[in-house]
Amino acid sequence: MKIPYEYAIIQAVPRVERGEVINVGVLLYSQRAGFLAARTHLDPERLRALDPDADVPAIAAALASWEKTCSGAGAAAEMKPGERFRWLVAPRSTILRAGPVHMGLAADPAAELERLEGLLVR
Repeated sequence: MKIPYEYAIIQAVPRVERGEVINVGVLLYSQRAGFLAARTHLDPERLRALDPDADVPAIAAALASWEKTCSGAGAAAEMKPGERFRWLVAPRSTILRAGPVHMGLAADPAAELERLEGLLVR
């Protein structure tokens, strides 16, 4: 049986004023399955193509925090999974942001997250 989920692509915007982005991860939330997770992949060469001076280690560390937030680490410890998802996809003007939220149906949210990451990020 397939269940509904929501997902958003995590984007790196190394030079906000230019508006150029690369996909660096996917967030997936399924309320029915109680599932929230992110899969990320930062390609330093692609990032530097947009901004040769990009601080790759700092951006990689910030990106890793998205996965930790999904698991409830740090400031997100008291938040429910749906609250964490909404917090992560809220609009922001930073180097990392979430794109629009999309809907889908899948039997296995974890497998769907892996599929989406391979399709949209790698």
